[in-house]
Amino acid sequence: MYKALKVIDIGSKLWLCNTWKSNLARAITTSSYCKIKEEVAKLLALKAQLTNDAPPQKFVLKTPKGTRDYNPQQMAIRNSVLQKIISVFKKHGAECIDTPVFELKEVLTGKYGEDSKLIYDLKDQGGEILSLRYDLTVPLARYLAMNKINNLKRYHIAKVYRRDNPAMTRGRYREFYQCDFDIAGQFDPMVPDAECLKVVTEILDSLDIGKYILKVNHRCLLDGMFEACGVPAEQFRSTCSTIDKLDKSPWQEVRTEMINEKGVTPEAADRIGEYVRLNGSTELVDKLLQDEKLSKSKSAVEGLQGIKLLLEYCELYGIKDKVLFDLSLARGLDYYTGIIYEAVLTEPIKIGGEEQSVGSIAGGGRYDNLVGMFDTKNKQVPCVGISVGVERVFSVLEARLAAGELSVRPSEIDVYVASAQKDFLTTRMRICNELWDAGIKAEQPYKKNPKMLNQLQHCEENGIPLAVILGESELKRGLVKIRNIVTRQEDEVPRDKLVEELKNRINMLNINVNGLEK
Repeated sequence: MYKALKVIDIGSKLWLCNTWKSNLARAITTSSYCKIKEEVAKLLALKAQLTNDAPPQKFVLKTPKGTRDYNPQQMAIRNSVLQKIISVFKKHGAECIDTPVFELKEVLTGKYGEDSKLIYDLKDQGGEILSLRYDLTVPLARYLAMNKINNLKRYHIAKVYRRDNPAMTRGRYREFYQCDFDIAGQFDPMVPDAECLKVVTEILDSLDIGKYILKVNHRCLLDGMFEACGVPAEQFRSTCSTIDKLDKSPWQEVRTEMINEKGVTPEAADRIGEYVRLNGSTELVDKLLQDEKLSKSKSAVEGLQGIKLLLEYCELYGIKDKVLFDLSLARGLDYYTGIIYEAVLTEPIKIGGEEQSVGSIAGGGRYDNLVGMFDTKNKQVPCVGISVGVERVFSVLEARLAAGELSVRPSEIDVYVASAQKDFLTTRMRICNELWDAGIKAEQPYKKNPKMLNQLQHCEENGIPLAVILGESELKRGLVKIRNIVTRQEDEVPRDKLVEELKNRINMLNINVNGLEK
């Protein structure tokens, strides 16, 4: 009995001890939590005080690196260029498509070789890893594969994005337009390829931006050349990317990179150097077909025969004199499989008082395996296309504008409705409405009683060729005046014949509705 009571007493004491410890720990925890909460509140208050006391940070208002704004004159140049390019695309039967400005990252990955590092990646948005499009070619291949399209002649004009080092004066940006023309489908060798070159020449001739040359080469020839020079097959693409830098860097720098970074032996690099210095026409093709090393390479012979056929078709299209077979042309993108080409201005242009080389203004080639990369059954749709680098074209034209060699009409207004006296606002508005309904581009001053001199100055500053001048005495006689802003000649015409007379004069003036005049 005593032992049992003793055990109970000891158990009670233990229970009381554990309960006391638990309550003490809870009290300490609560106390610590309150103290921590109190300290956090003090820190937040101090932060708010420091933020309020700190001077406002200076915000630099600018466009992001590698981008720019376009003023009305520059946009007039841009729209004129794009309209000319589109007219050539349509003349050759191309249809227009559009694709998203961003793609799934896996669509773009592995298509651009060393340039893949220039792709803009986006943050995860709802479970999809996305990137801004690098060009318009890979999205086209995805579009063809996804929609099971085997034949298409398309054009696409849109912005692309590259995390490159910009050179603004030379038209090299991180956000820029590309104008693409592509022919997809199984056709006879070099027939669509030659038409792509014809399209480039028509565009550059219509833009009249200077003398140019179309450099052509063949990926099979490059691979055969590397093989003949002793470069391992697994190094073909990386070596090709290095050769592609010859338009920007001297041969010695390119040779050093091939040896030190790409693992090409000095002997192989020197042999490559002997070939990439060569350029010419059909005669060079025939000479290389007899070359001891290249003639043993099946790939090189295939490329040379392709070049020879292309030059024959170029002669039929009347453009052979503008085409140069150049073994230094490589184009570093991995997806090219056949003919490659690039349009280059042969003369520097003056930008900001200095002569600068603009470089390539169009490029492209054949890519027969790209669509198959997106098809579940690896079904191939052969493609060939060109891309016009319009930003560099804009740079050339803007330089001419700055030099006074080009005049631009930012506005396409043909007629300005003016008044010589007060209280003619409602009459001006009625006439404007009448002209708009007749399809005439017209505007009026937004002041009720504008000064006549200011109205005429507005016409001169904005290149508006005609003005309708309202006066009380003329209106009473059923007449209005039409003024030629350039010649300053004024003629009275019947009010009810105003629309007809204006249309005739606009046609006679042969106004360039595209806003660009030389």
